[in-house]
Amino acid sequence: MAEESSFFVHFSFLMLLLSIIITCGEGVRDPVRRSAERRALMDGQDLSRPLKLTFGGPSRNWTDAIPIGNGRLGATIWGGVSSETLNINEDTIWTGVPADYTNPNAPEALAEVRRLVDEKNYAEATSEAVKLSGQPSDVYQLVGDLNLEFDSSHRKYTQNSYHRELDLETAVAKVSYSVGAVDFSREFFASNPDQVIVAKIYASKPGSLSFKVSFDSELHHHSETNPKANQILMRGSCRPKRLPVNLKKTINATNIPYDDHKGLQFASILEVRVSNGGSVSSLGGKKLSVEKADWAVLLLAASSNFDGPFTMPVDSKRDPAKECVNRISSVQKYSYSDLYARHLGDYQKLFNRVSLQLSSSGNKTVQQAASTAERVQSFKTDEDPALVELLFQYGRYLLISSSRPGTQVANLQGIWNRDIQPPWDGAPHLNINLQMNYWHSLPGNIRECQEPLFDYMSALAINGRKTAQVNYGASGWVAHQVSDIWAKTSPDRGEAVWALWPMGGAWLCTHAWEHYTYTMDKEFLKKKGYPLLEGCTSFLLDWLIKGKDGFLQTNPSTSPEHMFTAPNGKPASVSNSSTMDIAIIKEVFADIVSASEILGKTNDTLIGKVIAAQAILPPTRISKDGSIMEWAEDFEDPEVHHRHVSHLFGLFPGHTITVEKSPELAKAVEATLKKRGEEGPGWSTTWKAALWARLHNSEHAYRMVAHIFDLVDPLNERNYEGGLYSNMFTAHPPFQIDANFGFAAAVAEMLVQSTTKDLHLLPALPADKWPNGIVKGLRARGGVTVSIKWMEGNLVEFGLWSEQIVSTRIVYRGISAAAELLPGKVFTFDKDLRCIRTEKL
Repeated sequence: MAEESSFFVHFSFLMLLLSIIITCGEGVRDPVRRSAERRALMDGQDLSRPLKLTFGGPSRNWTDAIPIGNGRLGATIWGGVSSETLNINEDTIWTGVPADYTNPNAPEALAEVRRLVDEKNYAEATSEAVKLSGQPSDVYQLVGDLNLEFDSSHRKYTQNSYHRELDLETAVAKVSYSVGAVDFSREFFASNPDQVIVAKIYASKPGSLSFKVSFDSELHHHSETNPKANQILMRGSCRPKRLPVNLKKTINATNIPYDDHKGLQFASILEVRVSNGGSVSSLGGKKLSVEKADWAVLLLAASSNFDGPFTMPVDSKRDPAKECVNRISSVQKYSYSDLYARHLGDYQKLFNRVSLQLSSSGNKTVQQAASTAERVQSFKTDEDPALVELLFQYGRYLLISSSRPGTQVANLQGIWNRDIQPPWDGAPHLNINLQMNYWHSLPGNIRECQEPLFDYMSALAINGRKTAQVNYGASGWVAHQVSDIWAKTSPDRGEAVWALWPMGGAWLCTHAWEHYTYTMDKEFLKKKGYPLLEGCTSFLLDWLIKGKDGFLQTNPSTSPEHMFTAPNGKPASVSNSSTMDIAIIKEVFADIVSASEILGKTNDTLIGKVIAAQAILPPTRISKDGSIMEWAEDFEDPEVHHRHVSHLFGLFPGHTITVEKSPELAKAVEATLKKRGEEGPGWSTTWKAALWARLHNSEHAYRMVAHIFDLVDPLNERNYEGGLYSNMFTAHPPFQIDANFGFAAAVAEMLVQSTTKDLHLLPALPADKWPNGIVKGLRARGGVTVSIKWMEGNLVEFGLWSEQIVSTRIVYRGISAAAELLPGKVFTFDKDLRCIRTEKL
């Protein structure tokens, strides 16, 4: 990247803002035009580099492969030369069947645990609490692999001709290389409007393309060709019962039998189109062979008979094979160009809403033609801001690709998986991971991608009512630490330190209120958000107990996955009123009171109970060392660098601790973060970045942003804490997608923070690292869209627009100004927060 002498030339901020507004409604925008816009905004800085992940060779490991997806269907593309593999995923391919998530013996165990806690026998309470644990979740699976075998000449490809990339602006993966004088290319995308994965393979010399294609799966399956239609159909079934949790990796799980008929049934179909002159034939009834074609187009559909979390697979009326055949039939009328245009229009309508352009100070040299992995490796020396842009936008790409209206929630790996025993079952974990998956959906201006979360919560609320009633004798609904496609709401298996945590549903409910504050969608609040909050609040009111000190308490209580040393020196995890418990309850109670004011429900009996309870919730306490206390007592912490920062929930993503309104607590949060340290898995790193941003501490927020840029060797990943794989998947390790999403949320938090009444601009901007920049299209609470330009670390100009009347207080570096936004207008302000012009949309 050339050193920049100045940053902006001939810049029209209004036109920049208008471009993002238009994008929100217009769909397709030419990526060449977008690159030209980026060049025009900069002087001396090469921002023409497109938003692409690039690779210098085929994948050696799964975390080198390129992920594509349409929300429901996904694939990871290995990019081999003589052979190509696509790991195919469909978001309903899971083990198991609907189950009973209640424990009739729990009330007796609960009473005993509470007695032990009251008597301060914390270690004994921890042991007894195992009786409250339940069964493990079910497991996310994969459809199988699509394998392509090219003729032997491809082994002689020219290595320096090889190129592999993922273009975030088009959501298209590409592979290209040369064999002698012939150039071979492949393009892949997952179409949301047509619900198929599409691939085009072509050669520069006519008649040079020949390959074989087939399905395979580790699940029970059968495949057969239909040579008349140039198709392969694979049928398969999932296990009705998961494999044992501690099954040794040395055991071949595919050899463990299961009943084919009781679990979920699935199907996948592949159709091959070829150019005139090419031929397609069947080989052994299992493979298709393409010979002497100029090009081939592959269309893949997949489906299961999953009919919701409450329907037994054997009772499902869905026929996945028929659905796949019908899906392929429905796209017969479309050419490859048509399919691509429809995909692009759908995808860019979401992706193009936000752009981010950052410039460094210009005194560091950045590699020009480096692969993404090489760029990650060099980040610690060049601190390339374009790589921050790329990872930020990658987080948005991955959510668009793994969570769309009508799909399942993005799980622990989004939708991408290559194993029938994925890490932590690939299951949604509700004590940080699922929530983090959706943190950036609102500020990142892709709110539609959050819809599956609320559908999922509605299912949890149904099962959770039974769990609350039977296990705890409580009204409302509850969910614990881990769930699955069947909306499991009971505690996990095993030790209380992770399993006993009935706050998962409550944390999720804060997302319902946040969705309203960003969208101001009263209809959503009335029909979806408030009922979820109402049921959750009912449970929390019943779960709270009046303590001897006059405060309400939760008992039993844990701080997720973290032990303490009890006063008698024994390790324990169960006590009462962990700081996170109370912080979440305060947040939920504040949310439902605010929602009741919007919906005219302030006189409801439930709201009266909430207001009374709010007055006697315990305060957030500060430890003797100046940090936030994690538990109700100032226990000894045997692991001060623990990965979770649960007790800081009140600052972020919560709102009960703020720099302005509770400076002492904010100071204690800072002490806590310093005490915890910077090491930790990827999701811990990005949570800490967001926390530092909330503290308006740009230096430490940036340190955590930079911390994630550590290239992980997948063959030695145990030696790493966090980091990125070569395909920019974030590492726990192993791979968990939450930090990809958390990173985007943290960067957004550094640039814009808001309440429904306040808008803070560049609150944690690392001016020495990103002295010049433009962000456009971020969303703020109150339904406001924000675009900002800054130079030499200082605000230059910003624009706001909203679809409704909004009154807000704009804050920048301690100065503030009131503003009233009217629908249908763009308001542009200068560095002194003065409105300098308004324009009609």
